[in-house]
Amino acid sequence: MNEPNLAIKECDGGSQIAIQALPRSSRNEVVGFQDGRLKIKLTSPPVDGSANRMCVKFLAKLFDVKSSSISIVSGETSRKKIVQIENLKPPQILSRLAPYLD
Repeated sequence: MNEPNLAIKECDGGSQIAIQALPRSSRNEVVGFQDGRLKIKLTSPPVDGSANRMCVKFLAKLFDVKSSSISIVSGETSRKKIVQIENLKPPQILSRLAPYLD
């Protein structure tokens, strides 16, 4: 299994991961890794924070944590975001992404 060149940083109480969000997609899904970022498609449009809320909800389901454990640290108005996930260390994040690795 190839490990992606994914930007995951351990921080106090959890980890931060770089995300590339693609709003207005046909469905919510992980589509791969690009430039060190986890690339995800989201159905919500980037209007009034709805894509950010969908991003948090989708990642909570993906990583099997509560939505309240996920916060957008930077990039709220950008497709490129840094997301913090409480109580998960980088190896746990990588293991939950294993089904998406080649």
